[in-house]
Amino acid sequence: MVQHLRVTYNDIHNLIRKSTPEIASYNPDLLVAIGGGGFFPARVMRTFLREVTEHKALQIQAIGLSLYEPVEGTSAEQIGQEVIRTQWLGPDSGKLLLGRRNLIVDEVDDTRKTLHYALSELQKDVEDELLKHPESERAALREATKFGVFVVHNKNKAKLAELPSDLPYFAGATVEDVWLDYPWEAMDIEEHDRHAAADKASN
Repeated sequence: MVQHLRVTYNDIHNLIRKSTPEIASYNPDLLVAIGGGGFFPARVMRTFLREVTEHKALQIQAIGLSLYEPVEGTSAEQIGQEVIRTQWLGPDSGKLLLGRRNLIVDEVDDTRKTLHYALSELQKDVEDELLKHPESERAALREATKFGVFVVHNKNKAKLAELPSDLPYFAGATVEDVWLDYPWEAMDIEEHDRHAAADKASN
């Protein structure tokens, strides 16, 4: 039987607040939220980062990636075999990323396939953009372009893809390999929060 962990909006808010000082040292210029789980964390993070960094106009951009697929005949989902791109930054995405400190934001690092795909594709966009610049400028622009990752939860499990060992990586919390029930997936938020409170009381 799959063990579930219900997470509330307050839980997420507080994990992001706790992580902000460390993320502020990375000092991102742009947050790239992976939809749909990265939207809420990126918005909360923006509030905290704007208070402790100089980026009062810190931008959030969104990309849509999906690794989960529906279980036939039910409303449940399961992990799929490949990452599907449903939304991207647009034809000038490399221009948007070039020379910036970009932070990819998602709710959970499960198999790591989605994060690996996002990072690889964004880096390809940067390389394509670099080709539009004189060769003499490319090394400095490449050096100035940084990527990091923030996830609310990192699952303590074997991953199916890797991230570079020197990539700035931040996680609000590391949890065991449980099914995380996030509040934006709940139809009845009061019931969700009651169950989450009961789970905490029993642990």
